[in-house]
Amino acid sequence: MSQEPQIVVILPCYNEAPTIAKVVSDFAHVLPNAAIYVFDNNSTDDTASIAERAGAQVIPSPRQGKGHVIRHMSEVIDADIYVLADGDDTYPAEAAPDLINRFQNGHADMLVGTRLAQHEDKSFRIFHQLGNRLVSKLVSIFFSASITDILSGYRILSRDLVKVIRLRTSGFEVETEMTLQALTKRFVIEEVPVPYGTRPEGSVSKLNTWSDGYLIVRSILLIFKDYRPLLFFTLLAVILAIGSVASGIGPIIEFYQTGLVLRIPRAILAVGLGILATLSLLVGLILDTVSKYHAEIIELWKQQLKKQG
Repeated sequence: MSQEPQIVVILPCYNEAPTIAKVVSDFAHVLPNAAIYVFDNNSTDDTASIAERAGAQVIPSPRQGKGHVIRHMSEVIDADIYVLADGDDTYPAEAAPDLINRFQNGHADMLVGTRLAQHEDKSFRIFHQLGNRLVSKLVSIFFSASITDILSGYRILSRDLVKVIRLRTSGFEVETEMTLQALTKRFVIEEVPVPYGTRPEGSVSKLNTWSDGYLIVRSILLIFKDYRPLLFFTLLAVILAIGSVASGIGPIIEFYQTGLVLRIPRAILAVGLGILATLSLLVGLILDTVSKYHAEIIELWKQQLKKQG
C-alpha cells in the first residue's frame, strides 16, 4: 500500500495580523491532513500569536526578507509537496486541492497559480501589472520558456526542487529567482490560472514598485550571466564590437586617405573595445564549459534524490 505524500503549507508573514487567522483556517479546512507553518519574519504586530491560535505551527525567521524566509523553510521543513502562499488572503485556499491533484497527476516540479486571468479591479497597482508582464516576457525570451506571471507567490513545489535550488536573493525578487533556477536546472514548470483577490481593509502591501522592480531585473541579469554565460557574454561582446567599429571607422578611413591617424583617442578607444569584445567572448566560452559541468552535477544530484525518495 503506497504511503500518502506529506503535504505542508508554508506561509511567510510580516505583519499580517488582520488576515493570517482566516488564511490558516481556510487552508486547514481544504487540506485537513496538511501541516501549516507560518514563518514569522520579525512581525511587530500579533501575527505570530494569532496564527498559533488559528492552528498553525509558527517558526520565527529572523533574517528579514521573503527570500531568506523561503531559504529557511527549505532548511528546516522536509515534505513531499510544498504549498507556498502569502498570508494576506489574496490567494484562494480553496484552489489548493485541485492544484495539488493536478501536480500529483502531472509531470511538473513547480506549479504556479497565475493571477492575471482572474483578478479584481484593485488587485494590482498599474505599474506592478505592467512590470510583471515585462519581466515575464524577458524571462520567456532569455530562457526559452512560456512564463506569464513570474511574480505569483502561490506555488506548489516538489521535494526535489526545494532541495536542489539554492536561493541567493533576500526580498520579493525570490519568486523570479525561484523560477529562473527551476528553468536553468531543467525542472518542469506549469502555470494554472487561479482567482486573485484584493487585500482586505487594514492589510498593507510591502511591495515597492521601483526598488523591488530594480531587484527583480537585477536578479534576471545575474542568473542569465551565471546560467547562460555564453549567450550573455556573446551579447556583451557584440555590443563592445559595435562600439569598437563605430569609434574606429573614422580613424581607419582617415588613415587610408592621408596615411596618418590624427584621431588618436578614438583609435585607442576602438582598439580597447575590440580587445574587451574578444576577452568577453573568451570568458563566455570558458564559463559555458563550467556551466555545462555544473548542469551535469545537478542532474546527478536530482537522480540521487529520486533514489532516496
